[in-house]
Amino acid sequence: MPDTLITPAALATHLAARDWVIIDCRFDLARPDWGAQAFAAGHIPRALYAHLDRDLSGPVTPQSGRHPLPAVATLAASLGRFGIDRTVQVVAYDQGSGAFAARLWWLLRWLGHTSVAVLDGGFAAWERAGLPVSNEAFTPTARRFEAHANGALSSSAEVAAALASGALARGAPLLVDARSADRFAGENETIDAVAGHIPGARNHPFATNQDAQGRWLPAAQLRAAWQATLAGRSPQQLIAMCGSGVTACHNLLALEVAGLSGARLYAGSWSEWIRDPAHAIARGRESAG
Repeated sequence: MPDTLITPAALATHLAARDWVIIDCRFDLARPDWGAQAFAAGHIPRALYAHLDRDLSGPVTPQSGRHPLPAVATLAASLGRFGIDRTVQVVAYDQGSGAFAARLWWLLRWLGHTSVAVLDGGFAAWERAGLPVSNEAFTPTARRFEAHANGALSSSAEVAAALASGALARGAPLLVDARSADRFAGENETIDAVAGHIPGARNHPFATNQDAQGRWLPAAQLRAAWQATLAGRSPQQLIAMCGSGVTACHNLLALEVAGLSGARLYAGSWSEWIRDPAHAIARGRESAG
């Protein structure tokens, strides 16, 4: 059963499979309703739609980031309504980057479900391949999803403690930010109220995991790039972050494809970090690379 990536051609052979569930995760941060509208206009046959804010995130609070993790019981209930249980292979896709699909990929793995893959190239690749598109609604048979959350998480408190102790400056743990280089440097912040990054963090933009057409780079190429970022450290020392805990999952998937398992997610990420005015911030590209 595929557990990282799947090609459009491979997925097309399983469209009628009862033990496969396809989830459309298309989303636009600037237009939160766009993904649902795009899904209604056309989607992979038998796909179901998962909204980043409503299905793949919990309620935003004054202390949280922009996309806090959903409560385990709430997420498990949603997955069950989608027809997912331990026997099911899940395929997630979005418009092409894989950023939002990777969020679902990580959530499922966080709850112990490893039979989940992201569609390489997303819906754009599906359409380029001339594969069927439907606008018909599909009603799944509900199943019971049993969640077994693992410890693949880091908190703001843990990151703050590592910063205060000097551990972040030494790169143990290694905090890696998935945002673009300009946002990491604090040069072009258009989403969050404060620009910059956590002192000691390194920058590995998630977009570098793919080619110009949104296809994931070969495993060997990803491994070489990530080994350069790790600089001799083990993947278990890496904490992935971004703006709100979404595109960090893209980096975590890239690490998995590269055979470098074991990194954790700082789910609150930058948007949670800046909620506390006592938290230090840095600007510039001196920590990038």
